[in-house]
Amino acid sequence: MRASLRAKAIEICNKKIAAKGEGVGLSFYAFFANKNDNPELLMEAATWWIETHALDHFEKAVKVREMIEAGE
Repeated sequence: MRASLRAKAIEICNKKIAAKGEGVGLSFYAFFANKNDNPELLMEAATWWIETHALDHFEKAVKVREMIEAGE
């Protein structure tokens, strides 16, 4: 996953956790606006989420953030 997407994903995870607590879940769609204005980046996130890590549709934001920060 490219650095800019990693940074954006961590930022979104942090915002969700701050707003709703450590138990909040999210999907990779949370990293994007409600429009498909960058399909290449969306597919990169989907590939990381679905193919690389076989994550469920919704995962705990804390878990996702930790995975991204660890470079997984």
